[in-house]
Amino acid sequence: MHGKGGTVRTVLLDDRGYVPLLKLYLARSGYTAGPMFRASINGSGGPLSYDAAHHRWNGYCTAAGCNIDIHQLRHAHATELINSGVSIEVVRRRLGHASAETTQLYALLADDVADTEIRAARRRRDRAGR
Repeated sequence: MHGKGGTVRTVLLDDRGYVPLLKLYLARSGYTAGPMFRASINGSGGPLSYDAAHHRWNGYCTAAGCNIDIHQLRHAHATELINSGVSIEVVRRRLGHASAETTQLYALLADDVADTEIRAARRRRDRAGR
């Protein structure tokens, strides 16, 4: 997958449920190589543009009766990773950010996650002081 500036990104599909869905998609589409999600309107079969993905996303949201911007998926993904204990550096690389400061703007650490981390740090400090 290509990101901003033509950087190559790898998308991790680590949920076993994705594999059968991916196989079904590939079988139905007949794709054996090249971009996975392709433009179909112009018939060229080239990579799906951001505008085309945005248009499709808006259609899905309308059908589902919700109003969520496609970019909010990045924010939600970053927040989920951070709240699951993934380091800010790993999330930074995943999102393709040059600096961790940018990533921190995306990720909202849940209060209960922060409290748990603080308690764990205090327990480690207390054990080390014995």
